[in-house]
Amino acid sequence: MKISIISAGSRGDVQPYIALGVGLKNAGHEVRFLAPSDYETLANEQQLSFYNLGGNMQSVAQGLEGQLEQGNMLKIMSEMRGAASQLIGEATERSVIASKGSDLILGGLGALSIAITAAEALEIPYVPAFLYPFTPTSEFSNVLSPIRGERMPGWLNKATFFFAQQMMWQMFRSPDNHVRQARLGLERSGFWGPFSIFRNNQIAVLYGYSKHVIPVPSDWHSSNHVTGYWFLEAAKDWHPPHSLLDFIEAGPPPVYIGFGSMVNEDPKETANMVMDALQRSGQRGIMGSGWGGIQQADLPNSIYIVGSVPHTWLFPRMSAVVHHGGVGTTAAGLRAGVPSIITPFFGDQPYWAHRVYQLGVGPKPIPKKRLDAEKLSRAITIALSDQTMRKKAAALGAKIGKEKGVTAAINVLEQKVQST
Repeated sequence: MKISIISAGSRGDVQPYIALGVGLKNAGHEVRFLAPSDYETLANEQQLSFYNLGGNMQSVAQGLEGQLEQGNMLKIMSEMRGAASQLIGEATERSVIASKGSDLILGGLGALSIAITAAEALEIPYVPAFLYPFTPTSEFSNVLSPIRGERMPGWLNKATFFFAQQMMWQMFRSPDNHVRQARLGLERSGFWGPFSIFRNNQIAVLYGYSKHVIPVPSDWHSSNHVTGYWFLEAAKDWHPPHSLLDFIEAGPPPVYIGFGSMVNEDPKETANMVMDALQRSGQRGIMGSGWGGIQQADLPNSIYIVGSVPHTWLFPRMSAVVHHGGVGTTAAGLRAGVPSIITPFFGDQPYWAHRVYQLGVGPKPIPKKRLDAEKLSRAITIALSDQTMRKKAAALGAKIGKEKGVTAAINVLEQKVQST
């Protein structure tokens, strides 16, 4: 089977699709991985055939620096709409060229309209594959909704999905319809755009998250498949730096603190705040990269700074993890079986922060705008001293660790092709 996987977004958004591609390749299938140029090295490391969609996600993130820091979703969407208008035409055309001869196209939420248009142009099946729920349900609100749905009526929960779908579709609608008509000779997309797929229960939808984190809604059709997370394991030839191993083994498990691809207006100030919080809580720490040029020589002996280290290897060796609540980082933190302290910026991050707290596997989240040394120190102390929280985190991690999300997703895809 020849499968084209189309993905876009931050590393946490894209890496699960790399994992799925690796699983498909190991199962004997031919995989073409289509993504922005940022991910060519990651795909090559996993020996996947990479095709550049054009554009650069790091450049987009840097252009949103102020908005990401403030978490202003409307401004972020407005800025992203401009970037999308420039990139979507090129990305769609490249996807059509790269996907010729494929038996199936699989697309993530960040490249949904691109994947659907390419599949339609090439007249081959398409399977949507998402990292969080986007099929409407009355049981909880959409992850992008600013309000949580535990106490909302069912009809309002379901409405939040339609609102989120339209919010995303309107960002891509104009450039999508332009490339469909002017460059590919296809009809314009309808009112619901690519999200009309949720009105066709004959289309299989893959969800790469754990049912133990978000239960499968009872009002979903069986065509929605919650497979478990798609984790990318460390490459077989990867070895941690000796200095990192020495640091971890030199004392009690440290606390990891990192905010992924989120861009800070003043990273050095944030780094100083983090160091202050670690000192107040009396803990050793490992800081992810991206702190405004701070080097190891600038840090006390109780803190180590890392570059790119697989979270699947690092997090189980930590006493707790502090991060922004991106979907990939949250998944790795939960599987590690240690408490997660989340300081969300925007988008789906507040949802994951709330869900971690609701599950009892992390302290109350601290929004980025309210983060300071005192609040972070207090949260770290809670995460390390609350034994009930630590037991719940360990139990959830064990359940997630037993799931075989990539294998389950591959089974669905193989059945999909066999039935067409």
